[in-house]
Amino acid sequence: MAQATTVPTTGRAWHLIARPVGWPTDADFALREEPVRQPRAGEVLVRNRYLSLDPYMRGRMNDARSYVPPFRLDEAMTGDAVGEVLASEAEGLAPGDLVSHPFGWREFATLPARYASPLPAVGEVPVTAHLGVLGMTGLTAYVGLREIAKVREGDVVFVSGAGGAVGGAAGQLARLMGASRVIGSAGGAEKVRALTEELGFDAGIDYRAAPIGEQLPEAAPKGIDVYFDNVGGDHLEAALDVLNVHGRVAVCGSISGYNATRPPTGPRNLQLIVGKRLRVEGFLVSDHSELRSAFLAEVGPWLAEGKLVHRETVTDGIEQAVDAFLGMMRGVNTGKSLVRLDG
Repeated sequence: MAQATTVPTTGRAWHLIARPVGWPTDADFALREEPVRQPRAGEVLVRNRYLSLDPYMRGRMNDARSYVPPFRLDEAMTGDAVGEVLASEAEGLAPGDLVSHPFGWREFATLPARYASPLPAVGEVPVTAHLGVLGMTGLTAYVGLREIAKVREGDVVFVSGAGGAVGGAAGQLARLMGASRVIGSAGGAEKVRALTEELGFDAGIDYRAAPIGEQLPEAAPKGIDVYFDNVGGDHLEAALDVLNVHGRVAVCGSISGYNATRPPTGPRNLQLIVGKRLRVEGFLVSDHSELRSAFLAEVGPWLAEGKLVHRETVTDGIEQAVDAFLGMMRGVNTGKSLVRLDG
């Protein structure tokens, strides 16, 4: 076990100090200085290099029962991160090792070594990919397509929120898995252009230009077989209308309602699930960790060979993390949203 000779005594971390009502504001957060604790037996001290920002974090800001516990007030928030081991009291990890772990939103983290995973060797890929297409983001897309929707050769696939990290990965993976046509929705003409010109989607829909329910039938004149749902609401309603008999829906998220203060008005056509004999299933990527090895073996080479595009929006400085998170929730990012820390 190796021990670093010099480690910092303090570091900054973002705390949630109030439960947001509707859209979060700056007043709900505080960036605070905290002591940096030396690792004890079985622990490591990590200097974070990149922090991951993800939509599910909004739900953790509410004091409500869910599949993951809420953030505690006046304590550092958590989330995926990649960092460098500074000090180790654990077998198999030494100073200088790069690891991924779930203690983000801070500059330094002292954590049990079982939570620190050395970055897997998958060829020449950027470090940030391990928080994106080779991390939880990519695994979420993979699970939704392979395990939940069971994409088949020749399927027509529609992905909502395709300008985001999970959606962009899902559309590309669907194409690589044999889909005959991949359609994505995104907010704004520039994002739609990127879907078709950079990510290989066959068609893009700007949901801000006209109602999605009007545009999707035009983009999918023969219907769709699979819907990867990141949005819910009007997107789910539109997808149910055009899904073919025995279509499959993988429900990953419903970002359209994350900051709502009133219940949604729909979908209003759920009866189609019966008539079309649809399979609609929600899923959590954490329930499918056994697929990680197969995921890396299949997706890693695609990324290394350039068959999979890794798009990201990187914001510099922990001071900007909350602004970057709020921007991600409003859709201003392209692909994966990350914060790069100094050092």
